[in-house]
Amino acid sequence: MNTYLRPALLMLLLFTLLCGAAYPLAVTGLGQLLFAHQAQGSLIERQGRIIGSELLGQNFSAAKYFHGRPSAAGTEGYDASASGASNLGPSSAKLRQSIEARLATLKAENPGQLVPAELLTASASGLDPDISPQAAQFQIPRVASARGLDAQRLQQLIDQHTQGRWLGFIGEPRVNVLQLNLALDAL
Repeated sequence: MNTYLRPALLMLLLFTLLCGAAYPLAVTGLGQLLFAHQAQGSLIERQGRIIGSELLGQNFSAAKYFHGRPSAAGTEGYDASASGASNLGPSSAKLRQSIEARLATLKAENPGQLVPAELLTASASGLDPDISPQAAQFQIPRVASARGLDAQRLQQLIDQHTQGRWLGFIGEPRVNVLQLNLALDAL
């Protein structure tokens, strides 16, 4: 029995140290060394204060800001501890009501424009930090009016903050809403 138990316990100890300590410490160390900003959460700091992360959406509701996708994460939305989709099916009356309410609000804020679908439906995580350039362009008249800015200047700002496809073919072009709004405040 001892001939089987001793090697088994040694292997358990070895792999516990290897997988439970050495590997996590090596990966954490490499992450901190090679990708320090990302390993710390891609946090954005202004005047010594952390104001958000490039990776998590925030709720911007004032007319002078670009708005992100709707969020179903938590009761107020954008709650990272309650991240997740609404899980409402396509035939759900509650989903239809929430989309119709969002559509009415967006049409009132931006009359005469076709509303992008992504501004009507919540994302799977509820924390998407990005919107499409088209969703940002849709909001130009409202933001320009609220800030007294030229629409062309806002379009330039969107163009400057549009990130292309990864490796040129993976994903879709996107605009980080927090970074766009920070650039807007800096004007």
